[in-house]
Amino acid sequence: MSETALPTTPSWDEDLALIIAAAVAAGDTALGYFRRTVDVRWKNEGRSPVSEADLAANDILRTRLLGARPDYGWLSEETDDDETRLTRDTVFVVDPIDGTRAFIEGKELWCVSVAVVHRGLPAAGVLYAPALEELFQATHDSEACKNGEPIVVRDPGERLHLAVADDVVKKLHSPYRERIERVPHVPSLAYRLAMIADGRIDGTIVKKNSHDWDLAAADLILARAGGALRGLDGLPLSYNRPIVSHGFLGAASGQALPSLLAATRALEAH
Repeated sequence: MSETALPTTPSWDEDLALIIAAAVAAGDTALGYFRRTVDVRWKNEGRSPVSEADLAANDILRTRLLGARPDYGWLSEETDDDETRLTRDTVFVVDPIDGTRAFIEGKELWCVSVAVVHRGLPAAGVLYAPALEELFQATHDSEACKNGEPIVVRDPGERLHLAVADDVVKKLHSPYRERIERVPHVPSLAYRLAMIADGRIDGTIVKKNSHDWDLAAADLILARAGGALRGLDGLPLSYNRPIVSHGFLGAASGQALPSLLAATRALEAH
């Protein structure tokens, strides 16, 4: 599906304003819990934490967004999946706190991620990192901005600054592995993609089992900044499907992406 499937209408700008306001409200509420003792429970057989801040932010997003757009579908990490979303052309795809572990540990690298997805493609997206005072935004036909200023990916050099797990780097083949300058761990996947969009790093390899809510907003922001997030088939991702998890992915600026995907395909083959 190409971007031509998305109609260019003022509604996406209106939706962007809506999701920015909701993300800021949710993020500022979560910030009130930050570096304080919060209730935490575990889901997914004890693998994923969810805090009372996640739930409070989720409530704000759902109330504000569906209150304004009751005909839109809803997909959130912190809400039981309602498959009626599959019957809606347009869906809010939300992660109230992307990087919950970092949030719980008092680290600043977490953000609120909100996207408007239309017919499988992101039409508007925002990432709000309140502890860092950073807000990223884009629509499918606008430039990407950070705190109101346009951002673009950087041109990669011979050395590639990648956000890649150490166990993944060790499995990559030479000589690609020798080109990598591994950046410190970035606990929020959405924020990691934003770092590519604003030119701080060259790319990342995303392990299996990321989800729509981790990706949709950041995918759009990265694309409008001149980069791309792709599956190993080289194709753009489609969102709001029955299965919302994804396999290995690669994200980078245009010039760095082909070699990164090739290295990741070799990794997947082993």
